[in-house]
Amino acid sequence: MSVVTLWLLNILLDTFGQLSFKAAAAEPHPHEGLARWKAMARRPWIWCGIGCYIGEFLVWLAFLSLVPLSEGVLLGSINIVAVMIAGRILFNEKFSPLRTVGILLIAAGVAVVGLG
Repeated sequence: MSVVTLWLLNILLDTFGQLSFKAAAAEPHPHEGLARWKAMARRPWIWCGIGCYIGEFLVWLAFLSLVPLSEGVLLGSINIVAVMIAGRILFNEKFSPLRTVGILLIAAGVAVVGLG
């Protein structure tokens, strides 16, 4: 696999994993404490998120085997932007002006690293 393919797969797996965890946590639960955790453990979204994280771990290792660590970590930070945008689209989460500036700065930093 190419570096770009691994990078995009990492973004996809991380984003879908985060969204899966959010979906599981956002479902209404009548219980609190340990009973709530047990109820969430029976939800498919939790297991989907765990599966995505296992896949992401393997993809991340493959990605880091092909790029220097300093570049890989910076390129991986675009996951933050992808999760925030997906959270806005799927869960109607709000962007404050400061959060929007943060997204733009992260995206600009990833672009600089990618071009360099």
